[in-house]
Amino acid sequence: MAKNKKIESRNKRKLRVRKKIFGTDKIPRLSVYKSNKNISAQLIDDLSGKTLASSSTIILKLDANNIENAFKVGQDIAKKAKALKIERIVFDRNGYIYHGKIKALADGVRKENINI
Repeated sequence: MAKNKKIESRNKRKLRVRKKIFGTDKIPRLSVYKSNKNISAQLIDDLSGKTLASSSTIILKLDANNIENAFKVGQDIAKKAKALKIERIVFDRNGYIYHGKIKALADGVRKENINI
């Protein structure tokens, strides 16, 4: 029962955050997903409904889902954004609390001089 409450509260946070942010081709939305084994990030243009770039621990062939690897995923997605001439993004934490791996991913993006 407690697990369902946790999922419910995450979904409420997700909807509350998601209705306020919107990505375009100039300022795309950086959507983050984390599971027990992996973390992934996508740059999404909501106007056309397309994914512009993506990165994950699977793509980078990183074996663990930890803070250091989340930072590397953030750096990789930022490099891909720079290749697309994107300098600013909107961060969609997908209902996750801004702490730990989510914060590390955002710090990795900022380290590559992408404004969040």
